[in-house]
Amino acid sequence: MQISQLLRHKGREVATIPGSESVRTALGLLATKGIGALVVSSDGRHVDGIVSERDVARGLHEHGAGLLAEPVSSLMTAQVHTCPPSASVHDLARTMTDHRVRHVPVVDDDGTLIGIVSIGDVVKARLDELEEERRQLVDYIQTV
Repeated sequence: MQISQLLRHKGREVATIPGSESVRTALGLLATKGIGALVVSSDGRHVDGIVSERDVARGLHEHGAGLLAEPVSSLMTAQVHTCPPSASVHDLARTMTDHRVRHVPVVDDDGTLIGIVSIGDVVKARLDELEEERRQLVDYIQTV
């Protein structure tokens, strides 16, 4: 399965935040939307970075509560792993595992943000694929 197919089922909505917003604002968005990461983008179309709940937790441990007033850009990961919509779910799972990332923005050929995929999305897609394979094998065995 390709990421483009996964996005068709999941949707292409991506929560973004400008790097100038506070970490407190980012936490509010994460909580309100019930998500684990925000794409940092000055225009909502291009990836400047990514900030996750994990980044905030580590930042609070290291810098204390004063971090909440700091801009998201001070905390975000600037070197973001992205993928094209043509990537396979299997390849993305490997990338996420190898680089220990849980959220990967999907960008088209010109770098425009078109979606985001979480490790949960990848696991669900893979389980769906395995269930379909199982169903096909059972059907085949029953017809033999």
